[in-house]
Amino acid sequence: MSTLAPLRLLREPWNASEGNQSNATAGAGGAWCQGLDIPNELFLTLGLVSLVENLLVVAAILKNRNLHSPMYYFICCLAVSDMLVSVSNLAETLFMLLMEHGVLVIRASIVRHMDNVIDMLICSSVVSSLSFLGVIAVDRYITIFYALRYHSIMTLQRAVVTMASVWLASTVSSTVFITYYRNNAILLCLIGFFLFMLVLMLVLYIHMFALARHHVRSISSQQKQPTMYRTSSLKGAVTLTILLGVFFICWGPFFFHLILIVTCPTNPFCTCFFSYFNLFLILIICNSVVDPLIYAFRSQELRRTLREVVMCSW
Repeated sequence: MSTLAPLRLLREPWNASEGNQSNATAGAGGAWCQGLDIPNELFLTLGLVSLVENLLVVAAILKNRNLHSPMYYFICCLAVSDMLVSVSNLAETLFMLLMEHGVLVIRASIVRHMDNVIDMLICSSVVSSLSFLGVIAVDRYITIFYALRYHSIMTLQRAVVTMASVWLASTVSSTVFITYYRNNAILLCLIGFFLFMLVLMLVLYIHMFALARHHVRSISSQQKQPTMYRTSSLKGAVTLTILLGVFFICWGPFFFHLILIVTCPTNPFCTCFFSYFNLFLILIICNSVVDPLIYAFRSQELRRTLREVVMCSW
C-alpha cells in the first residue's frame, strides 16, 4: 500500500482478511455499508481551524500572568494535546494529497515508517487529550468542594508532576500500542481507559451540578426568588449536557469501533460499522475544535487576553 491511511492499525480487525471483509460488507447489504467518502480537504480544514484555535489559547495563557495557575496550565496542556491531534492530521492529509497528485513519490517502506510515526503521534495526543479532560474535571471538583484548601491541595509542584506524568504515560502507551497493536489486550486497555474517563467525568460533573443546584435553591428560598432557582438550574443543566454530550458524541463512536473490533471482528454488521472509521476520526478532530470553546473561551480573563493577542498580531 503506497498511501497513508489515518490510524490504519485501527481501521479494521487485523486478523480479518480483505476477502472476508468485503464478503461481510456485501453480506450485510445496502449502500450504507460503503461508509462515507470524506474528502481530504475537510480533514485539512478542520485541522487548520483546530490548530489556530488552540495556538491562540496557548498564547493567551502564556501572555497573561493572571492565568499562570494550575487550572489554566491544565487547559493549556489540553490545547497542546488538541494541537498534536491537528498537526498529525494535517501532516498525514498533506502527505496523502501530495502523493495522490504525484507531487511526492516515496518508497513503500518509508511510507510505512511515516505512517507508524504519525499513528504514534495521534495515539499519544488522543491519550493525553482524554487524560487532561479528566484532570480538568478533578481540578474543578476540588475547586468547588474544597475551595478553602484548594491552593494547598493543588500546588504548582503537584500540577507540574501531574502534567509530566500524563505526557510520559501518553508517550509510553502510544509506543506500546504501535508495537503490540495486534494484541486485543492493548485495545481492551484503551477501551477501559475511555470508560474510566467517561465514568469519572460523569460522576464528578453530576456531583458538582447537584451541589450548585442545592446552593442556588437555598439562596432563592431565603430571598424568595424561585425564578432565579429555575434559571440557574436550567443553565447548569445545559452546561452539564454540553460538557458530557460533546465528550460522548466525539469520542464514543471511535471507542465503540474498538469494542466491535474485539467482540465481533467478522460480523457483517460490525464490518459495516468499520467502514465509517473516517467519520469517527472527523468527530475526534471536531472535539479538538470544540474544546477551546468549552474550556477556554468561556473565561472572561482569557477572552480579554485573546483579544490583545489577536490585536497585537495585526
